[in-house]
Amino acid sequence: MTTMGETALRCTSPTCTRSSATARSLPKSTATTATGTSTSSPSSSWPTVSPRSPLGNLVKILLYTKVSKYLEWKCVEGSYVYQFHKGGMFSSAKGQIHKVPASGSEAIKSDLMGLMEKRRCRNFLIYVNKYDQKDPKTMDKFDGSKQNAQELFKKFGLEPNTIDFIGHAMGLFLNDNYLTEPAINLIERINLYADSMGRYGDTPFLYPIYGLGGIPEGFSRLAAIHGGTYMLRTNADEILMESGKVVGVRCGTETAKAPMVICDPSYVLNLDRVKKVGQIIRTICILQHPIPNTKNSNSCQIIIPQKQVNRKSDIYIALVSSGHAVCPKDFLIAMISTNIETSNPENELKPALDLLGPVKEMFTSVTLCG
Repeated sequence: MTTMGETALRCTSPTCTRSSATARSLPKSTATTATGTSTSSPSSSWPTVSPRSPLGNLVKILLYTKVSKYLEWKCVEGSYVYQFHKGGMFSSAKGQIHKVPASGSEAIKSDLMGLMEKRRCRNFLIYVNKYDQKDPKTMDKFDGSKQNAQELFKKFGLEPNTIDFIGHAMGLFLNDNYLTEPAINLIERINLYADSMGRYGDTPFLYPIYGLGGIPEGFSRLAAIHGGTYMLRTNADEILMESGKVVGVRCGTETAKAPMVICDPSYVLNLDRVKKVGQIIRTICILQHPIPNTKNSNSCQIIIPQKQVNRKSDIYIALVSSGHAVCPKDFLIAMISTNIETSNPENELKPALDLLGPVKEMFTSVTLCG
């Protein structure tokens, strides 16, 4: 989610729950086309990667360590945003999903906005695309490093719903805190989104062939090359400490010594080394049909901005299918995730579940944010 020259990865939800990468993020040798014809060499045809926010750093790691050469990607067919429409004299209130525009020309065609708002949005996107912090001529008396995103939106007179989809569906911000931050952060994210369009298909997102399990597999292959040792089907029973420093891990009666331990926060809750800052709920839904109103897409990303459903954080939906080699033919997998805000987390996913249509099976889990 940060701009990194040739690299940037987008994740699908809070604390890395989004499930796709930006198309600009990877060398062409690691991606497949929208039709599934591989452009990679046989040696790079290993399983693939994942999801956002911390994801920018994850992509840097993948490229720096060259783990990316073990991964293969394919386009996500569509990028959508949810918008709640108030009922009028001749219509009832309801929520709908719309394709996310990524350029001025797409903004004009979008059904997200009225005619006058389309023009304002188009002018905004054209301005952002040309904006260069080093060239005052492109800034039009606006300094993105000193003025915040809210001031930038005000400059173009954009409506709240337009601000919502730009910040959350294009900028991929998790909440509205970005509005009071320097506008350059928003500008860079929108340009990353726009630059990623058309790299390998009609959307800026890629998803790993064979699913997210390709990440640890890629690292395991690289570690093995450098002499790493793997203990399969082994529980980590205790993190060993001496004088306040980690010295290894106990697995049953065996001990693995190490000056550093990299692990999930749940392994060290009893060591007072992590602080719980929240919880994330994730639900995996097995479908036998595309999500309605997505033009029968076999893969897509849908973002439900917080304000559209009266929340403090967004809800994310990622849909993948057999095209990504993650399930049998005639089945699709929808992954929903969000930050937990109430004592009834499963009910918080209702806006997302309502968009899916009939669900064949559903699996839900809750994890800590540390």
